[in-house]
Amino acid sequence: MDTVVSNAPPVHVRGETTSRLPVTDHVVVMGVAGSGKTTVAALLAERLGLDVAEADEFHPRANIEKMSAGTPLTDEDRWPWLRAIREWLESESDAGRSAVVTCSALKRSYRDELRRARGRVRFVHLAGSRDLLAERMAGRSGHFMPLSLLDSQLATLEPLEADEDGLVVDVTTPVRDVVAAVAAWLHAPSAS
Repeated sequence: MDTVVSNAPPVHVRGETTSRLPVTDHVVVMGVAGSGKTTVAALLAERLGLDVAEADEFHPRANIEKMSAGTPLTDEDRWPWLRAIREWLESESDAGRSAVVTCSALKRSYRDELRRARGRVRFVHLAGSRDLLAERMAGRSGHFMPLSLLDSQLATLEPLEADEDGLVVDVTTPVRDVVAAVAAWLHAPSAS
């Protein structure tokens, strides 16, 4: 696992796009609500020319209704959702494509399920302080996830471990620098 910290010098990558990842390499942009997963995933996918999916689209209606009511999901609620994301990654692999997907991926066991997808699955953990995440959540509109579930997500979160194929990024880093750092990490010889 690698780490990018906010006081590190920005990573500069020439041009607006970089080359595509090796076929069937997938990136899961993970973290709790308010960490910026959707923004980073969309910009990263655009930069790399990859398909992108939002994990919320894989939730069954019952999960969304439960979260909207302020009730945390259980593991039993999450397993079908995680399998659906893994199956989407596998369909991308079967089509010979790499992809980017958002997913909170809060526990190692959840990430293990996603890692079962054909191809290499790498994780980018967007990490930030509770206060910053709460501020971001309070400022967004039209999302079903209430601020009241942030503490539940933080309590459930198991950070990436040293043996996991991942990168931790401080979300106080400007988003453009986050995307550049992730793209550079994905293309680094040690990441292959």
